[in-house]
Amino acid sequence: MTLTLALNEGAADVAPGLPVIATAADGKLTEVTLTNGEGKAVQGHLNAEGTQWTNAEMLGYGKTYKLTATGVGEDGKPQTKTSSFSTVKPRTQTFVSTNPMDGSTVGVGQPLAFYFDEKVTDKIAAEQAIQITTDPKVEGAFYWFNEKEVHWRPQEFWKPGTKVTMHVKVYGKHMGNGVYGQEDRTINTVIGDSVIHEADGGTHQLVTKVNGVVTRTVPTSMGNAANTTPVGTYVITEKRDHMIMDSTTYGLALENGGYKTPVDWATRMSNSGIFVHSAPWSVGDQGYRNVSHGCLNLAPANAKFFFDNAKQGDIVIVRNSGGPALESWDGFGDWQVPWDQWVKGNR
Repeated sequence: MTLTLALNEGAADVAPGLPVIATAADGKLTEVTLTNGEGKAVQGHLNAEGTQWTNAEMLGYGKTYKLTATGVGEDGKPQTKTSSFSTVKPRTQTFVSTNPMDGSTVGVGQPLAFYFDEKVTDKIAAEQAIQITTDPKVEGAFYWFNEKEVHWRPQEFWKPGTKVTMHVKVYGKHMGNGVYGQEDRTINTVIGDSVIHEADGGTHQLVTKVNGVVTRTVPTSMGNAANTTPVGTYVITEKRDHMIMDSTTYGLALENGGYKTPVDWATRMSNSGIFVHSAPWSVGDQGYRNVSHGCLNLAPANAKFFFDNAKQGDIVIVRNSGGPALESWDGFGDWQVPWDQWVKGNR
């Protein structure tokens, strides 16, 4: 019989995310124990053939362990091997936050966003530690927006009803430069109805399509000539029934034409401050002229209807506004990145 332990005696800086394995060839394992420095046993699993044992419980960081395996060969002779090893002590650990969150229902434009609280230098390792499963199956790819943030999306908008599970299996995995994953997580989300709003700066109309069918058309007013609304595909991220629109948070001082305006029924389209919101002061312009500071102005009743029926991940497509292209990093501007560029990963 050949008895093999995956970790050699004295192995150090072992990543606790790697499996600890004992294998018997030309025989069977009869007893395997893995204990920590305090003598506590680590749970494990022996396969049905009795030829391989693997730990079923995660190891700790900066710990010492002893693996002892005993087996009997086909000739009836017993054999025992032991191996003592230690796990790595991370320079630091990183927690991974996600958007969307567990249990949510989101729109067809929702990217899967992962936020590390430490810089990731081994981006390939980080991607391999995150597994995306969908029902039905959807092909997708990762794209990095900076050293701490990576998104995953399909080539086209999601199909309504798709079930998505994000397996964040980072614990014990090295992300480069001494940074290891802090905690594994599983996040489930569902793709809801397809809601796509098409806003045209030329016709000054906002057309809503639910699952491909036009359900509502209302007048709107976009950004004026000095504050044109960027063109492109936006993803709705949040809603506020009341807020103060403050241009100083986006770098426009009050003395330079800025504003602090209370608004109702505000649905966010971008991090740079583009919202769909109620604007009773511009009702006479809606449908005729673009007079806003960049937002999509609606009459109060129309804004409330939009707000009440909006969900995170719904799409707003802006055309003919005279504005520049929406930046991919502004909110969830992910769909601004062409697929052939997206799949390269931006690592």
